[in-house]
Amino acid sequence: MPTPARRQHFEEPTLNRSLERGIEILRAFRPGADLLGNGDIAERTGLSRATVSRLTQTLVESGMLEHDRTLRAYRLAAPVLSFAHAMRAGSPVLNTVAPLMRNLAEKLRINVGLAVADRDEMVYLESVRYNRKVSLRNVVAGQRVPMELTSLGRAYLAVAEEPRRRALMAQFRERRESGWNRIRDEIRSAARSVAERGFCAAAWQPEVVALATPVVAEGRPVYVLNVSITTKADIAEAEAMLAGPLLALSADVKAALASSC
Repeated sequence: MPTPARRQHFEEPTLNRSLERGIEILRAFRPGADLLGNGDIAERTGLSRATVSRLTQTLVESGMLEHDRTLRAYRLAAPVLSFAHAMRAGSPVLNTVAPLMRNLAEKLRINVGLAVADRDEMVYLESVRYNRKVSLRNVVAGQRVPMELTSLGRAYLAVAEEPRRRALMAQFRERRESGWNRIRDEIRSAARSVAERGFCAAAWQPEVVALATPVVAEGRPVYVLNVSITTKADIAEAEAMLAGPLLALSADVKAALASSC
């Protein structure tokens, strides 16, 4: 079900409600949910079935969705992929930062990523995979990861504006009710680490340790850099190895972004 904040968002008088609702329908499609019927979309967006039926028809006619008549369901159409390609190819940030990420990944044979927040998740803009071992998961640009569990998300939360951070923490508390106290304490510890050391660490996947640092630049969204390795070593050992290179990369990225303005 939609959050109260999302319902209020639909009522914002300066927004085009039909356009916003159409975007919400496109957002409903995720890996593992690539084929959705009107009922599925209504449940995921909180929109009425009548509204969903009207808007999915419009999205099919405009080429954004494909309709499977046999299954009576929809999937994203090819033009959506072309938008992502255009965004990546035309991004001055990626064009500036990606070469620096590749250099570090190749030099140390580690994974290097760049992400931004989208609602209560982090979205990878770029991911360069050069791990010593075959990774347990293959992270690609556009992939989403949980904000509250990852070093990426916790680094972002450490510098997010207080009203947004409070709202996100309320969402996480509702979603992670059984283990919330531990997660809350880890998020707070990560914020202290960012304030004192410039980075935080997390190991939310088996044998994967990741460090992340926020990149705050005037007039830009908060970007978060991370480095990770597949290892059986503890977090402290990974920090000793990766913290210096991560912070040096962050400094290079900030300087490059400043000079590109």
